[in-house]
Parts: sequence; C-alpha cells; structure tokens
Amino acid sequence: MQFKRHYTVEQARALLPQVREWLADLTRIRRQLDRANERVSGRLAQGDDLGGPTVNERVRNAAAFQSILSQFREREIQIKDLERGLIDFPALLGDREVFLCWEQDEEDIEYWHDLDAGYAGREKLEGNQ
Repeated sequence: MQFKRHYTVEQARALLPQVREWLADLTRIRRQLDRANERVSGRLAQGDDLGGPTVNERVRNAAAFQSILSQFREREIQIKDLERGLIDFPALLGDREVFLCWEQDEEDIEYWHDLDAGYAGREKLEGNQ
C-alpha cells in the first residue's frame, strides 16, 4: 500500500466543507502572494532595500499558505490542481488502492480512479457508496 490513510466515501464527504474552505483560503492567499511578489520584485529590480510591511506581509502569507498545505499533507489528501480545486482522497475499492476524485465545482464525491490513471481515468462510483 502506498498510503497509510484511506478514506471511505462517507469520510471524504464529511471533509468536503473543510476542504472547500481550505481551497478558498489557498486561492485568496496565493493572489495576495502574487501581488506581494510583484511589489517586491519591482523594488528589487530598482535596487531598493526591502523590509517593513511589504516583506512582512509576504512572509505571513507564505506561512499561512504552507500551514494550509500541511493540513492536506497530514491527511494524505492530494491537491492535483489548485486552480480547478481538483482533489484526490486515498481510498480502498475492494482490495485496490485508488483515489476518490473530487473537483470543487462538484456537489459531491462521485468519481474514483486508479492511482496512476489521473483525471482522464475517472470512473463513476457505483451503488450507494
């Protein structure tokens, strides 16, 4: 087995509200980091010394971003595409290790795929998972 933790469909579904919140936070923080990076790189290009609020903001945002990513890592939940909000939860389907696959615009977890198949290999969950 590749993963220590495996989620049932019900466990993964129960985490969706938190995952949605984390994704929204990551998107917001990434935008703030992009703006701060633009300000910092522009000032560096001009030869300015940096410090103060701009650098402090960037450091705080980078730390917050890493903190949220650690929530995913600790749970072995994988972010496959942050822009799309594409998430994989390790799971067992029978005796096979697979991913439960969810995208942030989907209401529920309805798909799975083999570990090496990726999004293109998504298959509909059958029955009352």
